[in-house]
Amino acid sequence: MRILLADDQQNVRFALRVLLKRRPELEVIGEAVEAKALLALLEETCPDLVLLSWELAGLAALGWLYLMREICPDLRVIALSGRPGARRAAMAAGADAFVSKTDPPEYLLAAIAGCGHERCSQNP
Repeated sequence: MRILLADDQQNVRFALRVLLKRRPELEVIGEAVEAKALLALLEETCPDLVLLSWELAGLAALGWLYLMREICPDLRVIALSGRPGARRAAMAAGADAFVSKTDPPEYLLAAIAGCGHERCSQNP
């Protein structure tokens, strides 16, 4: 599975890379620190999955998920946030799954595994 990381926090991107590197079936193909860079990467790579910080700089959530899927129609998106209430907003905006940044890493891996299917399954 080809994955883009979209988070403005370097430490979060680093932790995600380290976690995903342990799984040979998962390949991080790019990183974005703001929304415009994410769109450029989507046009260039059209990944299978984006791990998307719900607080990404320049992201207007409701329109962006639609625009992202215009570029990559089969794209799946797992929204990530540590803010209360973000889950509801992300799912209402069309994210396939949501994982809190405070959840154990296994939750994210389970959500990614669930995204290998037509629709992502929710985290445990």
